[in-house]
Amino acid sequence: MLEYNEIKPHKFIVYEGEPFEVLTSHVFRKQMRKPVNATKLKNMLTGKVMEISFHQSEKVAEAELEKKDIKYLYTNKGESWFCDKNDPSKRFNLPTGIIADKLDYVKTNDVVTLLSFEEKPLDLAIPIKVDLKVTEAAPAVKGNTVQGGLKTIKLETGKTLNVPMFINEGDVLRINTDTGEYVERVN
Repeated sequence: MLEYNEIKPHKFIVYEGEPFEVLTSHVFRKQMRKPVNATKLKNMLTGKVMEISFHQSEKVAEAELEKKDIKYLYTNKGESWFCDKNDPSKRFNLPTGIIADKLDYVKTNDVVTLLSFEEKPLDLAIPIKVDLKVTEAAPAVKGNTVQGGLKTIKLETGKTLNVPMFINEGDVLRINTDTGEYVERVN
């Protein structure tokens, strides 16, 4: 059980029988009242975000999520197919709606971590920074800095991104998966 002040970002809790991820938390006191932890929680089953306040006397259970390493195979007709990391014959699919934003950073045959709660798949855990190759990039045009010196490129996963003008086709870029932004060029 977690105390009210132990409910912090990136923790998983069970609230009203469902798993939630804590997005933000702020412990504060109003005048002479007891401390309160104002949190923003994301329902892992539905994706709905809610604001909940936990008072000093409240405790909440930490969600026990099962983690399993799986290999991404491909996406076709709205279904994303994966297999067991060590046994390619054990294939299964996940609905793309839950994990679509994460798949923008995952290449074919990459190993990712599947988070599940009571044997229901919830989410994919991917690295915070990934290296992806640029497949399409328009050439930099001298004097074209009206947009702040940025241009749009396409990565090998199909994701488009705004990057500095000096990025060329074939470069390998390090991308932050939390913010979806360019970090640096990798040699």
